[in-house]
Amino acid sequence: MKGKVLVIEDNEQNRYLMNFLLEKHGYSVIEAFDGPQGVKLAAEELPLLILLDIQLPTMDGYAVARELRKNPTLEHTPIIAVTSYAMAGDREKALAAGCTGYIEKPIQPATFMARIEQYLEESPGESRP
Repeated sequence: MKGKVLVIEDNEQNRYLMNFLLEKHGYSVIEAFDGPQGVKLAAEELPLLILLDIQLPTMDGYAVARELRKNPTLEHTPIIAVTSYAMAGDREKALAAGCTGYIEKPIQPATFMARIEQYLEESPGESRP
């Protein structure tokens, strides 16, 4: 296994696709269905990378990213916004909230893993279990 990736996504089909692609490429996947659960699991599991939907129930992805960045142990963990928000300014809003990068939905299976691994390579910080 290459390491753990946390997927915070409320849509079952999107979660399934991301899990399938990640597991096929040797990653183990932890799933959260909403923001509070995602924040809790990130602190407990210390994943290599967090894939974060912006349109979440209870707590939107911007609030989740800000909350994750308050945790010093997650300071260097890449947080990638995975969202259908593709209007001017949405990418900047995600980055301002603490996200490292931005991938638009619908997910493109042909390029998704290359984008994910690029973020992992660029990530500073220590290796995690």
